[in-house]
Amino acid sequence: MAAMIGPPRTLRPLLWVASARGDLRTFPEEVQDAMGFALYQVQIGDFPLSAKPMKGLGSGVVEIGSDFAGGAYRAVLAVRFRRAVYVLHAFKKKSKHGAKTPKVEIDLVRRRLATASGDYRRRSAEEPTP
Repeated sequence: MAAMIGPPRTLRPLLWVASARGDLRTFPEEVQDAMGFALYQVQIGDFPLSAKPMKGLGSGVVEIGSDFAGGAYRAVLAVRFRRAVYVLHAFKKKSKHGAKTPKVEIDLVRRRLATASGDYRRRSAEEPTP
């Protein structure tokens, strides 16, 4: 048995909102692998190198990215919840304005964040208190 380095980490579950999981599965395999590792890092409480805070959505919403074969792929996560990570959206960036995320994508993330917040409140109310 291998020795453990440091305390064991808690693996927060990934919860997928709307079509985010299916959308991510349409990405090239290399992108799926990179994003899968970044999602795992977030689950254990690390901040992946490919992550950056999303502006205008409050704290605890991050975008992870992977650039591959001329495409820019992104996934947006809500990490503000203590017991779960919500994958809000996954998309191939088609911005005509450089690095800026299109408004339609941000509006969709905003709606899905509201859905995730409601789901988290409902799940938290159902959990027994320790």
